[in-house]
Amino acid sequence: MAAEKKHAAYICSGCGLGERLDIDALEGVAKKDGKMQVVRTHDFLCSQGGVAMIQNDIDNDGVTHVAIAACSRRAKTEAFNFPTTAISRGNLREGVIWVRPDTDEARETTQEMAEDYVRMACAEVKAMTQPAGNPNTGTVKTLLVVGGGMTGMTAALEASKAGYKVVLVEKTGALGGWAAKLYKRVPTREPFKAPQDNGVADLVSQIEADSNIKVYTNATIAKTSGAPGRFKVDIAVESGPTVTEDIGAILQATGFNLYDVNKLPQLGGGQANVVDQAGLEALARAANGGAIKRADGKEVKSVVFVQCAGQRDTSGEHLSYCSGYCCNTSIKQAMYFKDNNPDIDTVVLFTDLRTPGNGEDFYRSAQNKGVIFSKGVVSGVTASGGGCTVKFHDLILDDKNAQIDADLVVLATGAVPNSGVNIDNPVDAPAAAPAEGEAPAAPVVEEKPISILNLDYRQGPDVPQFKYGFTDSHFICFPYETRRTGIYTAGPVRRPMDIAQAQEDATGAAMKAIQAMENAGLGKAAHPRAGDLSFPSVRLEGCTQCKRCTVECPFGAIDEDEKRFPLFNESRCRRCGTCMGACPVRVISFENYSVNTVGAQIKAVNIPDEFSEKPRILILACENDAYPALDMAAMNRNEYSAWVRAIPVRCLGSVNTIWITDALNSGYDGVMLMGCKHGEDYQCHFVKGSELGRYRLSKVGDTLKGMNLETERVFDMEVAITDMDTLPKKINEYAEMIQGFGPSPFKGF
Repeated sequence: MAAEKKHAAYICSGCGLGERLDIDALEGVAKKDGKMQVVRTHDFLCSQGGVAMIQNDIDNDGVTHVAIAACSRRAKTEAFNFPTTAISRGNLREGVIWVRPDTDEARETTQEMAEDYVRMACAEVKAMTQPAGNPNTGTVKTLLVVGGGMTGMTAALEASKAGYKVVLVEKTGALGGWAAKLYKRVPTREPFKAPQDNGVADLVSQIEADSNIKVYTNATIAKTSGAPGRFKVDIAVESGPTVTEDIGAILQATGFNLYDVNKLPQLGGGQANVVDQAGLEALARAANGGAIKRADGKEVKSVVFVQCAGQRDTSGEHLSYCSGYCCNTSIKQAMYFKDNNPDIDTVVLFTDLRTPGNGEDFYRSAQNKGVIFSKGVVSGVTASGGGCTVKFHDLILDDKNAQIDADLVVLATGAVPNSGVNIDNPVDAPAAAPAEGEAPAAPVVEEKPISILNLDYRQGPDVPQFKYGFTDSHFICFPYETRRTGIYTAGPVRRPMDIAQAQEDATGAAMKAIQAMENAGLGKAAHPRAGDLSFPSVRLEGCTQCKRCTVECPFGAIDEDEKRFPLFNESRCRRCGTCMGACPVRVISFENYSVNTVGAQIKAVNIPDEFSEKPRILILACENDAYPALDMAAMNRNEYSAWVRAIPVRCLGSVNTIWITDALNSGYDGVMLMGCKHGEDYQCHFVKGSELGRYRLSKVGDTLKGMNLETERVFDMEVAITDMDTLPKKINEYAEMIQGFGPSPFKGF
């Protein structure tokens, strides 16, 4: 039998609330409208005495549900942490007194705002259940690292240092990756004067001596199933049996491949005396400090480095991005020649010279050794007299017909991420059928990518990719995450970077993977709602099997059972609520966030009649960017309209259209939807949430027309966390527009 619920409201008069608000009236609202069984006030609710008062009621008076009317729910989270109790927060400080002028004229509307927020907090907590946590926890604390290059080895060592077991899988016969093929690497410390040892042997020896790290070489991932804390990973070992490992989290460090030099025939790609940077490293390793010789055995006496070969291309034919490491690599390789023989003619042709990590020190050192740097755009490389002729536009002298002869040309071709199968745009998609009377098009021979992780997910075998094939991640807030919970990426598979950056990246990703394993063992969510114990449930008797939740989940957390009903994998869930917003019959909910918890707040607001000239505007604000922006606007005392009532939502993707319909039917005059920026430069913490939400909500206009309402009464806007100064202005402009429309015709119904 469920324990009896007891609801209590606690109202703070500190931080100026008592001077600006009628606290006795708020207490009366909580009792009469909120129907709370216990209502108390305190001078400083977050103080030791205030917290003790609440805890005493929980421990000794049977209080199970607490509504706190004080500051923003983003403030004093440690003070108001009562793990066994359902908690709601009414934002009287940032949401009311800090955004309203302290004048006699504003006192009435300020009090009305505060009373509504008390009603909303009471209504929300009464619709909540305190989450008990995910019962399907996994307690495995072993990290799988896929890829044994510098990134993978660094991640494995850092996780081991933190006390965690690691399984390291490398597809080749030896650890080291691309770095093992380098003669030397770019220096990583002062004075940045000369190339240094590649560092691979040292890391390999550390791996071999570490009892926490189990290494599989000549191995690939045959299958990955399960969830954070309880992955089952089948590892296929060449000439051996398939091994199954229990894994807590996964870190993909599969690196990159060089852009194919044969795609650059205009720059000499494919010619005998033209190599890419990896080709030169092979020649340098063979020389081992001696004279570098071409493949035909001729000693190189003159060399030209062509930067941005097939990179930063605006035509769309080649790579459109900068690979980040290529300028430093060419500087390093130019030193190979100068260190052996200062008389070798060594020229670097560049459009922009980018040397991350060492300022201009390394570049200046190369200049001092006699390396010539010339700003120019290469138009062609042709075979000439046993060598090559490089034709270029000299941008310094504005000579469009400049040319240099060289024994060897080195093309800086850049990096292509080794991400696996692009599940959003598969290469092997069927071609369109030819029109009637047309001959079938010749088949395009395209090398099909090979799956890296072989995920047993209905959404596809690999993690989703961002533009250019890099694994998708939130570049601002969660740079290592993927859209598969508990699976992280690091190094050049995530974005262009050099070895030093990749090793730093590996450390950060390993720490996030550890956090995911720990949270999984406790039944808690990973980022961005780290520590959240709630998870979605579905009322199957009302489910229509429309599959919108399974399709729209950005994280692959929803499968289907044998009867084709949604089957939630709670450990994969990020708690964004996108499934809840997508459900047309509203049968998906969380214990502490549901259609009812938000709907109850919407209905709790006191709607003035059509004669009062006091509009009501509902704001549904993303808790990750928009709601913090509102709080920071309040901290800066940026005032906005008294007509608004703001409700934080987990993500714009969680917004169910019923909330908008209910608000308009209840007499609200307008609805503002505040979500994160979406698209290529998205800022949504749930990656696709705001995009999915906006697509879904784009159809609201038809509903408004059917209700004979202006379509502008529902306004969607992108909000960044930095918009604290502009956001109040936009709210005020919207409020003025709503007043111009006149009151909603649904008031009083």
